[in-house]
Amino acid sequence: MTLLSLDLGGSHATCSLVHERSVVADEHLSFAESGSFSAVEPQIRDSLQRLAKSSLEPVSGLGIGFCGLADFRSNRVISTNGKYEDAPSFDFNAWAQNTFGIPARIENDARLALRGEMYAGAAQGCSDVVMFTLGTGIGGVVAMGGQPFLGTRGQAGVLGGHIPVREGGRPCTCGGVGCAEAEAGGWALPGICREWPGIAESSLATQPLNFKSLFELSDADDKTAKEILAHCLNIWAMMTVAAVHTFDPDLIVFGGGVMRSADRILPFIQNHVERHTWTHWNKPIVAAALGDKAAALGVPTLFHEGAR
Repeated sequence: MTLLSLDLGGSHATCSLVHERSVVADEHLSFAESGSFSAVEPQIRDSLQRLAKSSLEPVSGLGIGFCGLADFRSNRVISTNGKYEDAPSFDFNAWAQNTFGIPARIENDARLALRGEMYAGAAQGCSDVVMFTLGTGIGGVVAMGGQPFLGTRGQAGVLGGHIPVREGGRPCTCGGVGCAEAEAGGWALPGICREWPGIAESSLATQPLNFKSLFELSDADDKTAKEILAHCLNIWAMMTVAAVHTFDPDLIVFGGGVMRSADRILPFIQNHVERHTWTHWNKPIVAAALGDKAAALGVPTLFHEGAR
């Protein structure tokens, strides 16, 4: 089966042509404005049409990973938290049928990435899995019994980045306070750094405030960078403990752009979880295997028989 994939982020998208467990071709798009899907639809439509025309086989469907709450069962977006505000009223299936002549199925982007890791990546053969993605935000998603954990309204397990980890902490975009994402997500990192004691004496004061510079300066023994990195590592570890106690997974997978430093992140979290969870069995924590192709490789599972 050959399918189209749309992995839709807040300011970017990846359009892919997928055949079974392989990404045949892809195109990466950036958006100046993502207030509505209608505003970016022409770019996305053109990209998907180019990919479909390049296919040697007929394309059977379009799978969409959406950067917000989406319910695969009803095939609709539920909530967007400020991105693509017209998406809950947009009929993606009708759009795909009218534009490409194929059906569309929509899923939360992190949940779709987990589907990909279970289908073709690090979580193959596992039935109960938690996956976190560390990047601009923090995505969290759960599978139980071999299927994504959905809940009554389609948002169960998908808000792992909004687990409260600090009383009286930083305000979050979700309306909460002290969420993991607000305390250690990429969008929050510049504010965390600027407010940190000693920032004026740190090399961070003259560097881009992102995780790349944070890890590099920590390795260079910058005191403030080391403190902020320790703060972030502890937040990610606390979040993981909460997931272990809540979902009892066979495996915990970490993905996202920050995992370029997996050799620093995973041993810390593994050690913390082993010391701070009330369990007596091994809790393996691994890096995602598929990188930015995980969501695309989750698309075939949306069209498998019995997927709904």
